[in-house]
Amino acid sequence: MKAQERRKQLTAILSTSKEPVSGSCLGEKLNCSRQIIVSDIAMLKASGLDILATNRGYIINKSPLSERVFKVRHTSEQTEDELTLIVKHGGIVADVYVWHKVYGKIKAELNLFSISGIKKYTGEIKSGKSTELMHITSGYHYHTVRADSEEVLDKIEEELKKDGYIVPEI
Repeated sequence: MKAQERRKQLTAILSTSKEPVSGSCLGEKLNCSRQIIVSDIAMLKASGLDILATNRGYIINKSPLSERVFKVRHTSEQTEDELTLIVKHGGIVADVYVWHKVYGKIKAELNLFSISGIKKYTGEIKSGKSTELMHITSGYHYHTVRADSEEVLDKIEEELKKDGYIVPEI
């Protein structure tokens, strides 16, 4: 993996994480050494990212990314297409959540920012390891999506609407 792509993935991981992430954990996720992570963090800080080093790991003080929540509905067969559409247009699918009438909000972190990550995720679902959260709410669910700008989020929203994934507001 090239340094630029690794730093993009590193930024995505830290931007979507609610907790500090250790250098060792980042190294494992990105298939490199902790020392390379330290170097990448220094480069990202030099480029203006406010990354804090804590005793429990790294965290971005404030995400440099714009964020929007989309309420969507589709079938399981359309999941890969929906996620790919978001990533292809520059988005990061931070999470998925549903509003259950008894349990309230049920949320899972996804942090999907690449086609290979989407393929791995959908492969695990298709293998029968588990089912998607949307099945407990008749296909309705929400995604928190992050991107470099509001314009990118506008384009993603436009494409999701065009493909019929966005739930129309009543």
